[in-house]
Amino acid sequence: MSNRIDPEFWRGRRVLVTGHTGFKGAWLCQILAHLGARVAGLSLAPEEPSLYAQAHVGTLLEADAFHDLAVIEPSRAFIAGFDPEITFHLAAQSLVRRAHRQPVETFASNVMGTVNLLESVRHCRSAKTVVVTTTDKVYFNAESGKPFREGDRLGSTEPYAASKAAAEMVIAAWRRTYYADRGIALLSARAGNVLGGGDWAEDNLLPDAIRAVMAGATLKIRSPGAVRPWQYVLDVLEGYMLLAERMGNRMEAAEPEDLAWNLGPDPVSGFVTVEQICRWAEEQWPGRFKWQIEADTSGIKESHLLLLDPAKATRDLGWSARYAPKSALAQTLAWYAAFIDGGDARELCKRQIETFLAPG
Repeated sequence: MSNRIDPEFWRGRRVLVTGHTGFKGAWLCQILAHLGARVAGLSLAPEEPSLYAQAHVGTLLEADAFHDLAVIEPSRAFIAGFDPEITFHLAAQSLVRRAHRQPVETFASNVMGTVNLLESVRHCRSAKTVVVTTTDKVYFNAESGKPFREGDRLGSTEPYAASKAAAEMVIAAWRRTYYADRGIALLSARAGNVLGGGDWAEDNLLPDAIRAVMAGATLKIRSPGAVRPWQYVLDVLEGYMLLAERMGNRMEAAEPEDLAWNLGPDPVSGFVTVEQICRWAEEQWPGRFKWQIEADTSGIKESHLLLLDPAKATRDLGWSARYAPKSALAQTLAWYAAFIDGGDARELCKRQIETFLAPG
């Protein structure tokens, strides 16, 4: 599989990344800068700790702004001033448990933030392509064990997933009403659970595991049997970038699912349980990582089984995940081990980016 990013496509191109202070956004900015793109970042101020701060991502950017996209100004003015050719919209409230505590804020960020981003970009003179990232959780999940395809029913009964399914409706409406006539490609990408160094989000398995290791504590696992599509951060970001490279002229598609893509691991071997991830971490970090199962008393209902079918991305993009979940975990733990031992975050990212982009 030759799923390779084209460096010439990105050199000198104006690219806006929203949510650039988040984990995936900070990685994406570093890849784009490495390839010679002119990058602008728009996001809320980073939470601490953050890969954005640790890797000094702001110094790589042509423009850097901290605004709340749920409020259209001053974000609109910043976007108009930069006039992006390509936009990656990653800005979101992406935590399931925080959404349960803060549903209004979550819908404001994930729905109105998307509305305001799309409204701002559609008036830009140079706009060619917008890739909006949603989630594997946008699908109505009856826990059937069947991997979701892009045309499957969307919807949810919990706030985070519902807000992201609603964002998909926004994307479809803006595409047909405004973007098609302008010839701007508006695409959505639905990825699973992403593994990679520099993720410090609350209530996420690997960041929680790293915090436990650093504190010499035991990680408490609440859903050991939950199955997720685990994947390496650079695999996912390559998928986003290939969408912008190869699908920017696909505005003739008639149905919303024609312009949405699942990005997930191999559907046969790529879906593993939380418990299996912990066992691999214990194996790869002997003596450093300790964990135990603890009953979940929160009352928050989360999907037990989430499976994505990435066949369309393989067929249309030539994309497939190069790292199986165990290998993705190994890359992730190697990053954290080096960082904990005093390694420079930007240099650690750069090494993994260079390895990932190397020919071969």
